[in-house]
Amino acid sequence: MKKRDYTFQIINTTVFLLFTLLCIYPFYYIFIASVSDAHAVAMGEVLYFPIGFHLDNFKSVLKLDGILMAFGISAARTIVGTALMLFFSIMLAFVVTKNVLPGRKWIYRATVITLFFNAGLIPWFVIMKTLALNNTFWLYVLPGMISPFAVILIKTYMESISTALEESALVDGAGYFTILWRITAPVCLPVIAAVAVFNAVSQWNAWQDNFFLVSNPNLQTLQLMLYNYLQQAESLARAAMQGNINLENVASNKQLDSFSIKTTITMVTVFPIILVYPFMQKFIVKGIMLGSVKG
Repeated sequence: MKKRDYTFQIINTTVFLLFTLLCIYPFYYIFIASVSDAHAVAMGEVLYFPIGFHLDNFKSVLKLDGILMAFGISAARTIVGTALMLFFSIMLAFVVTKNVLPGRKWIYRATVITLFFNAGLIPWFVIMKTLALNNTFWLYVLPGMISPFAVILIKTYMESISTALEESALVDGAGYFTILWRITAPVCLPVIAAVAVFNAVSQWNAWQDNFFLVSNPNLQTLQLMLYNYLQQAESLARAAMQGNINLENVASNKQLDSFSIKTTITMVTVFPIILVYPFMQKFIVKGIMLGSVKG
């Protein structure tokens, strides 16, 4: 290796190591703050390693009434919502690639326009109430059955596939439905996996629809439950600071610190995504790169 190439490799490796460290450290800090003594965190003493290690915040969160039900609702909306989004988005992306469909360009443009414009919160609220979706599980999955972002990526990917595959299937007597699900969809697996991960993360983190339109505690999502718990913890912490309540009579100092509760909730909500992401990473990179070539 030439001396110039060797120097470039050292600089390149050093820069990317520093960049990787900058990306990882904030998440690492959230973790050590969630398991450290709240006073040490508030004083800025926790920087590299936990101080006063404890799991009281995690125990408090996991002991919340109904948290298992909320976790099940969030998991169900993630799985069902993502499955429905994939089915209908793939169907729409496939049909708008067919020249035999009248008005396909208008259908596609109308779908893409919704990426840039939306009716707003109040019209959305009125429509959901009018359709009687409030206080139902379908509120979580029906409005997102078609994702314009997913349609764009999948359609672009499908257009990059050789038409010979479809023509051969048509000659053999296959219909469009068979061609889509037995030939085209398997070829599009990388981009389908990519949009599935994006939608699953969005569904897992969603809580506003629950906040505005669902009062049934049995339909409460994990995100809203943790949000409410955080609000309660912050209220207690403020009351304790103002001397309105005796902190020792309510809970320990570690449990009432709002920043520690925030970091704990962040870890609880992000952990399932961390488990899934490594298995889908190769599909995400490949699907986005190939799907964006013609976009």
